[in-house]
Amino acid sequence: MLEVRDLEKTFHPGTTDEVRALRGVTLSVPDGAFVVVIGTNGSGKSTLLNAVSGTFLVDSGTIRLDGTDVTRWSEDRRARKVGRVFQNPFSGTAPAMTIAENLALAARRGKARGLGPALPRALRSELRDRIAALGMGLEDRLESEIGTLSGGQRQALTLLMATWVKPCLLLLDEHTAALDPKTAEQVIRLTKTIVERDRLTTLMVTHSMPQAVHLGDRLVMMHRGKVLHEAAGEEKRRLRPEDLLSRFEEVRRADRLDAPAAELLRNLYV
Repeated sequence: MLEVRDLEKTFHPGTTDEVRALRGVTLSVPDGAFVVVIGTNGSGKSTLLNAVSGTFLVDSGTIRLDGTDVTRWSEDRRARKVGRVFQNPFSGTAPAMTIAENLALAARRGKARGLGPALPRALRSELRDRIAALGMGLEDRLESEIGTLSGGQRQALTLLMATWVKPCLLLLDEHTAALDPKTAEQVIRLTKTIVERDRLTTLMVTHSMPQAVHLGDRLVMMHRGKVLHEAAGEEKRRLRPEDLLSRFEEVRRADRLDAPAAELLRNLYV
């Protein structure tokens, strides 16, 4: 279970580049829930994922994973509990290492390190079985360097690595945005299969309206560093991509109205 409460994060405070990226964000993701986060550029959705993963420390607020306060934990320490797939298919893996070597490292996440064979026979057999389940023919390429693979193949393997040892939380940061439509659809099908099969507690950021309505059991819309709207249950199931687009247009109209009002107020007090 993930619980974030009253998260605040400001970048470059006190300068002309100041950005209030998170403004009192509170969110709860129960065990086994699949929450999809959407929002315009600068809404704070990726900042939220970075805060949860420990990419930076928040200014205030708390982050709890399975009842443990991890707010001040480093990113490396949180990685024992958190699996993450990035937008860039070439992040999250060691490109000069083989497929087998990358997955062997993933299989050791959170475990004590010691001397011994990195790829014992039993693990190699398991690697072949799990990779074969991807349906990409990569089980016969275990000794290929992962950097030689296509973006879709690499992203599928990154997803497998992130979930090899069941994480307390899986973070998906627009993980199909850099892929072509056909490959993105394949990775999304794989994502859905793994998340549902293993009942993974999942927080996913996306720009895709079809993904937002068809994936997950709860939708969170962010705007200007705040949670603007949530939909779950029957409301979530009834959503269509055009409904979300209409909601975004309402937000944009409100922003356009707010700007002249703010300027008027500034002029009144000059």
